[in-house]
Amino acid sequence: MNEYLAGLTTEGINPATMSIDECTTEGMLRLLNEEDAKVPAAVAAEFPRITQAVDAIHAALSQGGRLFYIGAGTSGRLGVLDASECPPTFGTEPSLVQGYIAGGDVALRTAVEGCEDDGDAGSALIDEIGVTASDAVVGISASGSAAFVIEALRRTQEIGAVSIGLVNNKNTKVSEVCNICIAPVVGNEVIAGSTRLKAGTAQKLVLNMLSTCTMVKLGKTYNNLMVDLKASNNKLHDRSLRIICRATGTDESTAAEMLKRASKDSKLAIMMLQTGLDADEARKMLQGSSGNLKEAIRICAGTG
Repeated sequence: MNEYLAGLTTEGINPATMSIDECTTEGMLRLLNEEDAKVPAAVAAEFPRITQAVDAIHAALSQGGRLFYIGAGTSGRLGVLDASECPPTFGTEPSLVQGYIAGGDVALRTAVEGCEDDGDAGSALIDEIGVTASDAVVGISASGSAAFVIEALRRTQEIGAVSIGLVNNKNTKVSEVCNICIAPVVGNEVIAGSTRLKAGTAQKLVLNMLSTCTMVKLGKTYNNLMVDLKASNNKLHDRSLRIICRATGTDESTAAEMLKRASKDSKLAIMMLQTGLDADEARKMLQGSSGNLKEAIRICAGTG
């Protein structure tokens, strides 16, 4: 028996759910819900480390760097999910935020046994995807013991990129090979060792914070509006119209006409409406403010 693994909180037996197999369906639901309710507090306890991570990622991306998520199993799938949602949500290029899972894309659907123990593969991946000193890498492992993640972070540090760990135990092996370690400890799982439950939920919350707060700091929103989206389907076209109307106070028909002139670029349409500039001039102003819509509007108004 591995003493390190046996001592992990995520591997422990939860006394509150010992008799879950004897519960009614509603009783099981209540147990799951009661345990899940503990997750937000565990995440909140890590705000100092999450703050450091967001600021480090923002600094890297502001200077032309990229963000990489590296994980295995549930942790890897959550990283890939967060990365894949950035382009449709924030209008980013797919290369800006990337997610990788031990065992490759096939492991997204089917468990690939033993791949999380392949440290050489984790280290090699960092070189294969071209991580540089300008980038940031987040290694995700509930136990903090996945060799794939550990060696990926070790190689990240050798290159000089920002290395961030996201784990669900204190004093893990991951914490020894990263600049910042975020460790929301959620307690023993409802089903012993099933880290797709509370640990996975905590990881999802943290990843939401890392990507969302970074994108807000990069000017990918206007107030709390998702302005950096392209109206590429009916749902997004409708959302774009509502966002433009909300941001500018204009009517739907004017918003639709401006969105058309802006080639379905919501941010550009808002810039044109708020400043009276044509598409080319508005685009140049946005580029001059690194895509920050609020800053570009202020500059045009002479208040920036």
